[in-house]
Amino acid sequence: QVQVQESGGGPVQAGGSLRLSCVVSGSSFCNGGRWYRQAPGKEREFVSGIDYADKTEYADFVKGRFIISQDSAKNIMYLQMNSLTPDDTATYYCTRCAKWGQGTQVTVSP
Repeated sequence: QVQVQESGGGPVQAGGSLRLSCVVSGSSFCNGGRWYRQAPGKEREFVSGIDYADKTEYADFVKGRFIISQDSAKNIMYLQMNSLTPDDTATYYCTRCAKWGQGTQVTVSP
């Protein structure tokens, strides 16, 4: 059974950085994936994606600040988040192999 698990969230001050990880278990063929986020009272929104060929895409509000990558050998997808602002506060979810993780909370203080 394929399972997806995010990690790496936590509290951080504005201007700081965090690196989120998304691990897939139960499947050895799961390249690519997407990150989404959902802030309280708001809809879930797309943040970034990467495909099997490492082609990346980003939402406009994270371009130049966030970097998505993957280690296919380890089945891990990353989201390096830099220059964080309070507006980035949200629960971050990854989706891979048509499965969603439970999310990891990111809280950015002023």
